[in-house]
Amino acid sequence: MFGKLASDALGLSDIGRVIAPQDYHKVESDDFIMHEKGEKIFFLIKSKTDEYCFTNLALLHLDGDSAISKKRLLKRYDYYQYDIEDVQLETAGTIDLDVELKFMLGGHGFSIDVHKEHIEPLKDIYKALIEISQLMGDEHRRYQEVNQSLDRVVSSLARHSGDHGDLASQAQALYGFYHATLAQAGSAAHRKDYAEVFERFIHH
Repeated sequence: MFGKLASDALGLSDIGRVIAPQDYHKVESDDFIMHEKGEKIFFLIKSKTDEYCFTNLALLHLDGDSAISKKRLLKRYDYYQYDIEDVQLETAGTIDLDVELKFMLGGHGFSIDVHKEHIEPLKDIYKALIEISQLMGDEHRRYQEVNQSLDRVVSSLARHSGDHGDLASQAQALYGFYHATLAQAGSAAHRKDYAEVFERFIHH
């Protein structure tokens, strides 16, 4: 008991370890993966208090209060709802035991301490998160460009409509096209599955 309390006090209980794929079935997060929808674990960090489970569809954070409590709060962050931004990897100093993976996910800040012996696999997840962040940024920019272009086209056609008697039906058709095209662009800008990115960068 004293060892656990001391570990909590020193912050050592928060130092995570990268879990090997053959052991994914042993972690709690695996019970909450949507295998029925093709969800798959690609990277998992586990400490005494927390689990950070990166799947092709979401980040699952099993949030523990302390190393001596069995209470856990499961938080799920689906990538199509939460943007990944500001990804950083802070390497260990001479006497440090840990490295730190930092990123923002939909405005939520994550700072994950991991034992420095896992620096190589951490480089992989760092690269994967950087790539996903860049893809999300590109997709959102394209969505905005489509939105602005369609808005200009619809406005221009509405102003130059020749048959005023049929203006209402033309406007309805234009706006139907506008919203249908925008919906397609929106779907592309809110990709759900990033399996191909994880497969490219995760090598353990």
